[in-house]
Amino acid sequence: MAAASTGSTVLAAEGFFPRLRLAPRSAIPGFGLGFGITLAWLSLLVLIPLAALVARPWELGVAGVLGVVTEPRVMAALRLSFGAALLAAAIDLPGGLLTAWVITRYRFPGRRLLDGMVDLPFALPTAVAGIALTALYAPNGWLGALVEPLGLKLAFGPAGIVIALAFVGLPFIVRTVEPVLRDLSPAAEEAAATLGATRLQTVTRVVLPQLAPALLTGFALAFARAVGEYGSVIFIAGNMPMVSEIAPLLITVRLEQFDYAGAAAIGLAMLVIAFLLLSLLGLLHRHIRWARL
Repeated sequence: MAAASTGSTVLAAEGFFPRLRLAPRSAIPGFGLGFGITLAWLSLLVLIPLAALVARPWELGVAGVLGVVTEPRVMAALRLSFGAALLAAAIDLPGGLLTAWVITRYRFPGRRLLDGMVDLPFALPTAVAGIALTALYAPNGWLGALVEPLGLKLAFGPAGIVIALAFVGLPFIVRTVEPVLRDLSPAAEEAAATLGATRLQTVTRVVLPQLAPALLTGFALAFARAVGEYGSVIFIAGNMPMVSEIAPLLITVRLEQFDYAGAAAIGLAMLVIAFLLLSLLGLLHRHIRWARL
């Protein structure tokens, strides 16, 4: 009776308080060390600088930070920076898709040269890119002189900013979509054509749904790159307050005036807005992936 009672007690205890089961050990050892090094490296490069950026503006107090961020000049610069970045990324989307399609699906003389030229905005110094774009799109430049009689002003205005941001963001979309296109078998396209689908239907219903996650990722990368662009923009923007002045330039102006807290406040506003927009893009990316499953 005592043994049975003890056994029942043990079973009851195990039922109410199940034993902890450790996760199976990985075949590759060193998780603790690797995780620690990763966290330390990430903290030194990302977390600590961002923490300093978040902490510095509050020297002005809540009212001071809100006063800096809501200044008309700052608000205009933020609208221009994020609006131009979104527009440039949207312009790069079809162009990047077409470029990646031509590089991966066709064989022609000079294809490798074209493939290498896509990476030039990565390697080219931003100041050099800004000078080149200004010389090309200025009113006396090759392209600027052609459109000036039509009343179009490309350089030294918001249009020049969009051009510069599209230039630096295009490779992100091409290099994100290209490997997906290489892995995408033409068999599905051939099957759709066999079943009577037109070329437009094949692209919109077969190809694009499979490329949608990569396109959205490339769009997010191009947008993130464009928001922080500085060197190539200041040469072609004109830098007129309330008209063609970007937020990074306004931060530089504050730093030259030794207003470090004010510059950090503008940087904090850019950080918050960029985080919210990228989070929305991340949620949309996850929704697209789940819709495909």
